[in-house]
Amino acid sequence: MLLGLICFCLYAGAAGVILLKFFDHKGPNLKLSYVLAVAAIAMHAWLLNNDIFVSLGENLSMLNVASLVAWLISVTMLIAAFTMPNTILLPVVYSFTGVIILLDLFIPDAHIMQIGVRPELMIHIGLALFAYACLGIALLYALQLAYINMRLKEKKASLLHSSLPPLMMVEGILFKLLTVGTILLTLSLISGFVFLENMFGQGQAHKTILSILAWLVFSVELFGHFKFGWRGKPIIFATILGSVLLSLAYFGSRFVKEIILS
Repeated sequence: MLLGLICFCLYAGAAGVILLKFFDHKGPNLKLSYVLAVAAIAMHAWLLNNDIFVSLGENLSMLNVASLVAWLISVTMLIAAFTMPNTILLPVVYSFTGVIILLDLFIPDAHIMQIGVRPELMIHIGLALFAYACLGIALLYALQLAYINMRLKEKKASLLHSSLPPLMMVEGILFKLLTVGTILLTLSLISGFVFLENMFGQGQAHKTILSILAWLVFSVELFGHFKFGWRGKPIIFATILGSVLLSLAYFGSRFVKEIILS
């Protein structure tokens, strides 16, 4: 509990360092935020190891999976911060991860799986987690794209000290993330049909259908962009829709079972 609270404070500190000085003419102290974020991520990894790998198997409860996804996104966004324009997104990522850690501390639950008995499940679960993390980051860039569009139309971009990244750069990153995420999601679905006994069986059908619908949304979005040059609002809306469908597929029923009903 104590380490979890410390980890939350480190994530909150990393987010706060950026937010408190974001509108300052000197800009945020990125070095300090990076140090706090690295410490938070390292402690978070240790907590995940203790929470997931238990004596009876692997505890893949909804909040543990959400915490793992949040950790993957935090690591990716921190590494990307050195080469990509994502400073405005870091407080959102760190705050979200910190909240997930708090929820995991105060709403403990267990969903034990024996992945060691069926190692092929690790392939499916790994692909699914990386697909969701990648498409989750794509959602963040889609929201950043929408924000930049709004600021440019209102001619208020100058209000931010660290000038907003170029629109075309953010859009280019978004489509790269969507492409990689959709490929990973495709492989995840294929591995599910190969390794799992009944993807349309009871308790699995809604997950499979929602995942396929999300895959269709992302695939049509990418096809429309590369074939017909779709950009702007349709792309942002499609990314949000696909992410919502995928979130419902991954966490919808488990949220009801593990959080509400329990």
